[in-house]
Amino acid sequence: MNYTLHQLKVFLEIVDKKSITKAAESLFLTQPAVSIQLRNFQDQFPIPLTEVVGKKLYITDFGQEIADTAKQILIEVETINHKTYAYQGKLAGQLRLAVVSTGKYVMPYYVTDFLQQHPSIDFSMDVTNKQRVVTNLENNDVDFALVSVLPAHLNLEKVPLLRNSLYLVGSSSRVDKKIKKNKIFTEGPLIYREKGSATRNAMENFMEAKKLQSAKKIELTSNEALKQAVIAGMGYSIMPLIGIKNALINKEISIIPYKGLPIETEWNLVWRKEKKLTPIAKAFVDYITLNKNSIKSKYFSWIDEAI
Repeated sequence: MNYTLHQLKVFLEIVDKKSITKAAESLFLTQPAVSIQLRNFQDQFPIPLTEVVGKKLYITDFGQEIADTAKQILIEVETINHKTYAYQGKLAGQLRLAVVSTGKYVMPYYVTDFLQQHPSIDFSMDVTNKQRVVTNLENNDVDFALVSVLPAHLNLEKVPLLRNSLYLVGSSSRVDKKIKKNKIFTEGPLIYREKGSATRNAMENFMEAKKLQSAKKIELTSNEALKQAVIAGMGYSIMPLIGIKNALINKEISIIPYKGLPIETEWNLVWRKEKKLTPIAKAFVDYITLNKNSIKSKYFSWIDEAI
């Protein structure tokens, strides 16, 4: 047998995507190139790795076993590379984060200098809603997560980073017309994030506690889309201050004072307490703990001055 590491990587992507076309897209290769790699890899085995039934690709039991072994081989190869860097006095390996969507305005400032200090680290950050972030933690798919509300069912370590304040907001053009605040929730319309979003949960919990009901509801699936909808005057929403800085500066969005607001939470870097941290993860925790106050002072001092 004379298979290559590249063939192993291609085969694993095919197994993961269950499609040559999707594997090609993920690997930034052409479909014929992926097909050739699969054929050359298959030629080294007397037993089929895949089969096509009704134009759909399936992985055989033997193919799945080969894929499991291939994954371990690639992990060992990665370990060799990391140990080489380690002997050179460099931190190397993977650092994986999951952050709630509004966290994209926060986390880059806490990770940039660390990555510049350790250029051999491979970094990935999944920006998604809270539900998906919690799933990533549950499945041990990431080293750390950034959340503003801690999932109660998980035993977590945390490093508090930054205050997170959520305000009632509307388009400045609408607010300038002196809308009656007591009619905002009853006449709206109100703009919500999708289900599973921490921002939506906070908004719904506030309204439930105040016994407020909205007559008309608009649902959008990203904080940026919601912000643009508010600017355009489509309706009102309760939004994190961190995501609307420029809109406030440009006077496109106005904060509407309302009893019981803002909702105050805190951005936390979290990880599973039982998780065995890699040297990179330990170094990142040390870096964050040591530098979080200076990062806050440098990039987020405006939060305390915005209102």
